[in-house]
Amino acid sequence: MTVEPLSAQVATLYRFCALSMQFPEPGWFTEEYRNSLYLILESLEADREIEKLKQAFSKPGDILEELQIEHTRLFINGVPHVAAPPYGSVYIDKSLQGVHTEKTLQFYREHGYQLKANSDLPDHICHQLEFLSLLAGQSDGPAETEFINKLFLPWFPHFKKRVEEEAQHPFYSVIVQLIDFFTMEENEHGI
Repeated sequence: MTVEPLSAQVATLYRFCALSMQFPEPGWFTEEYRNSLYLILESLEADREIEKLKQAFSKPGDILEELQIEHTRLFINGVPHVAAPPYGSVYIDKSLQGVHTEKTLQFYREHGYQLKANSDLPDHICHQLEFLSLLAGQSDGPAETEFINKLFLPWFPHFKKRVEEEAQHPFYSVIVQLIDFFTMEENEHGI
């Protein structure tokens, strides 16, 4: 049995978190995905979070539709406002597509990362987590640490707090806790 290098494992975890923050689609929000989430939480001894998720996912109704509604309310189009905009510039610059967005894009470019045409803004949490995955996969610890400290951690705690306060389904609270754990571990201990 071959064990992946730690950097590859970290890259996989960041990709998993990035996927988890995307709009829920049947192509990825599967039983296999949920079992992987339970395994990650189990490895962190997060039994209470596993129980909350299993309980929420066992309720009658369409789990996927429920998460799509929650995702939209939290991150895209809530009434009277989006509860937790997933963009760093909203928290740093107090506006969408501010200076923080440009700094993030510049950092990506300096490290060979380009966004696809018609992508969301560069400081969207999914792009930032994908970028951390890329850096981890390349074992570029210094760039990863710099990105986490300069462009991710200055805004993420504010976003996490909003998600935890506003979430009506435990899924997103659990995911932001995972992101917080991984980025803090990475920041303190490196890959």
